[in-house]
Amino acid sequence: MEDPNATAAPPGAGDERGRRRLSMPPMGVQVLVALVVGAVLGFAAPSFSEHLKIIGDGFIRLIEMSIVPLIFPLIVMSIARMESARAVGRLAGKALLYFEVVTTVILIVTLFFAFITGIGKGANLDSLAPANTDNIQKSVDLSSLLLNIIPENVFAALGEGDLLAILFFAVFLGLALTKIGSKAKPVIAVMDGIADAMFQVIAWVVKLTPLAVVSFVAYNTAHYGWDLVLKLVMFVAVFYGAVIVVLVVLFPIIAAIFRVPYVPMLRAVGDLLLLAFVTRSAEVVLAPLIRRLDRFGVDRTVSSFTLPLGYSFNADGATMYEALAVVFLAHAFGVELTIPQLLTMLLVLMLLTKGIAGVPSAAIVVLFSASAVIGLPPEGVAILLAVDFVVDMARTGLNVAGNSLAALVIAKSEGLFRRPKEEVAA
Repeated sequence: MEDPNATAAPPGAGDERGRRRLSMPPMGVQVLVALVVGAVLGFAAPSFSEHLKIIGDGFIRLIEMSIVPLIFPLIVMSIARMESARAVGRLAGKALLYFEVVTTVILIVTLFFAFITGIGKGANLDSLAPANTDNIQKSVDLSSLLLNIIPENVFAALGEGDLLAILFFAVFLGLALTKIGSKAKPVIAVMDGIADAMFQVIAWVVKLTPLAVVSFVAYNTAHYGWDLVLKLVMFVAVFYGAVIVVLVVLFPIIAAIFRVPYVPMLRAVGDLLLLAFVTRSAEVVLAPLIRRLDRFGVDRTVSSFTLPLGYSFNADGATMYEALAVVFLAHAFGVELTIPQLLTMLLVLMLLTKGIAGVPSAAIVVLFSASAVIGLPPEGVAILLAVDFVVDMARTGLNVAGNSLAALVIAKSEGLFRRPKEEVAA
């Protein structure tokens, strides 16, 4: 018998409930499923999986297509909305000081970790064939690197996606807008509209993530195999162990010092870290990371400025890789590392790991340069290229986690971190 007090469901309510039942699982779950599917496909059908690389490459290009039109207006607006050039200088100064201190600490911790484990001792690298490095730059010209931060042609820098040059010009344009007063309002409104439009474009692209993950994992599994990984398993295992130490020990200590919620932040951006890990691309998660941190309580003025700057100056994962790789190769080739050599290597890595994001194969270029300083054979670096795709996944994920924490710390120091009340209650 029908309940006379029951309220009739509004028209279309059943359809809405049906749609909710058929809604897709969270992106993190989709990525995990795609990981398994990709690995199975790579092992079961390697010849077919080799051809899937084009899907992953297309996904990365769609992201890269959207990054510059998003980042440029975001940086300009974040600068234009600050009260003065002094505020911009203070924000940039805090960010660069934080990046330098944290990456230096990571270098020291990694060197300590490398010597404690004795990584590379007894490794027989002679049986491994080095990879071809003919197309990789072998050294870094610091004077050219610094000069290239200033773009000769702004439109060329935008076209090439040179993040440091774009950042440099965007800061100057933002400062100029703060000086012209009300005349800047139409420009800021246009920039705001472009940024919102690009966020929507990237939201569409990100829906293709599971398909891209299947293609990446299937291709890597089929193309590289695991024979060489197993031969260099000690290096890979120690690197992943060091990454875990930084994530669960060093970063929480930094968060405790600055009194910011590290674990809730990881929960908020965890699926993006997984996406960066699988795709080996920090750029893929840049736009959604800005929005996610915005919802978490980080003012967009800080995240829009700090994250692009961090991509060039706060490469925590790359810094760790360089230090560990140099010690591994020194032990493997029987090169005794003296205190002066260690200090020289520390200084070289501190300098070369900053602002090198625009250099192709940046981590390998820095490794070639650092190895040459202490007399290591380039063949060793070439051998490590065999496992670079495995190491690069953790390297990229750590970079994204480090930059997320940096944005949180700097926002807190500027009084621009305010967690939503419902998040705090939860």
